[in-house]
Amino acid sequence: MADQAIKAGQCVSQLRCIGCGRTALPDRFRCEHCRDLLEIIYPGWEERGPGGLDQASLKRLWRERRSSLEPADQSGVWRFREILPEIPEQQIITIREGNTPVYELTHCAKSAGVSQLFAKHQGMNPTGSFKDTGMTVAASFAKQAGYRWVACASTGNTSASMAAYAARGGLHSLVLIPDGKISWSKLSQSLDYGALTCQLKTDFDGCVRVLNEVVERMPVYLLNSVNPYRVEGQKTVAFELLEHVEWEPPDHIIVPGGNLANSSAIGKALREMKQLGFISRLPRISVIQAEGANPLVRTIRETDGERLIPVHADTMATAIRIGNPASWKKALRVIRETEGTVEQVSEIEIALAKAEIGAEGIGCEPASAVTLAGLKKLVKQGFVRRNESVVLVLTGHVLKDAEFTLKFHRGDLFEGTPYESESRKLKSHQRSPLVLDPNVEAVIELLRSAEQ
Repeated sequence: MADQAIKAGQCVSQLRCIGCGRTALPDRFRCEHCRDLLEIIYPGWEERGPGGLDQASLKRLWRERRSSLEPADQSGVWRFREILPEIPEQQIITIREGNTPVYELTHCAKSAGVSQLFAKHQGMNPTGSFKDTGMTVAASFAKQAGYRWVACASTGNTSASMAAYAARGGLHSLVLIPDGKISWSKLSQSLDYGALTCQLKTDFDGCVRVLNEVVERMPVYLLNSVNPYRVEGQKTVAFELLEHVEWEPPDHIIVPGGNLANSSAIGKALREMKQLGFISRLPRISVIQAEGANPLVRTIRETDGERLIPVHADTMATAIRIGNPASWKKALRVIRETEGTVEQVSEIEIALAKAEIGAEGIGCEPASAVTLAGLKKLVKQGFVRRNESVVLVLTGHVLKDAEFTLKFHRGDLFEGTPYESESRKLKSHQRSPLVLDPNVEAVIELLRSAEQ
């Protein structure tokens, strides 16, 4: 294919501190001078363009690769490899991630009060979450750099993804998870993929503290979202989305807020697309958090972004149960650059939104549903207008937390919690299994009553 000639013109990437602007070594995660996070930049783009190609050539090449049978081309991440750090194809670990669908949500649009609503469903990745798009790049870098062990602290999705990519790449993996505070569906994945899995008697932030010390003392490569190569892979979702809409940006992109690397990655992608001339304007990026895990909301509302306000995270949306997000400065920059906003939603609002998305035949994990719940509030506030185009980023598959879904439809999700009385409003959305006598008449009677 045409990309065989690109190697010579490939742009070299660099790591740069988001705070002081100094460059760093390729395997670092924080600036050695100011301890801020790092990001990957491509100094050659201004002079030569990615891979030495102009935007028209890149668009054509990326579309051509969709019909290729080469493993890297079948990846929705690596088919955009001109805008990624250069990693030899023989070192790439891929499970055909990316290329995820965009769905129209007709009924959810009515519920939210907008004329049209779409969802980019990253839960349709190989391990069921958006983490795969970042993990393929970060794990591939670890393999190229000669690491034998990779590790992460996780609320579930990261561990599942890392364990899968480590297994595919012949690497060993270590997972640290908070004891009893993640979905069993997600835990089962990391176990099945062969990770050395440890449940620590602490929360996610406690797991991060322990892991940071392990990484300092052992030759283990960290694959949490502070890893800038993770962000590079995750940014391809925005390239996919804009390609899907013929490079005409939507008015709003709404993202769940946990450790905040996803909103950071999407914002970085949009910034690069504008720099390269793919788009002429930036859509607004808004981040939605659960009320019980709302550090970014509090940080912006109480300190105007001057300092992070960590919280003790508590929400049933386990994927975003994070109280001390590592990428908060990156996310804050994206929100300000795009003139987006932040909002928080209650446990009841999350459960209702999840049921509404599921009723469209799509389904997502609870953390993804904060986007629809948040959109409803943003429409009521007038921040999102009825005729504006909106895309929700759904980050995880519905089977990531099957227990949540089953409890919701049985009606006991909020039993014994402060939300129990308020949860009665959810009854019309619950579809509990029915027990019938084993005869045809009973089933027919049920069908007739259901149509009334």
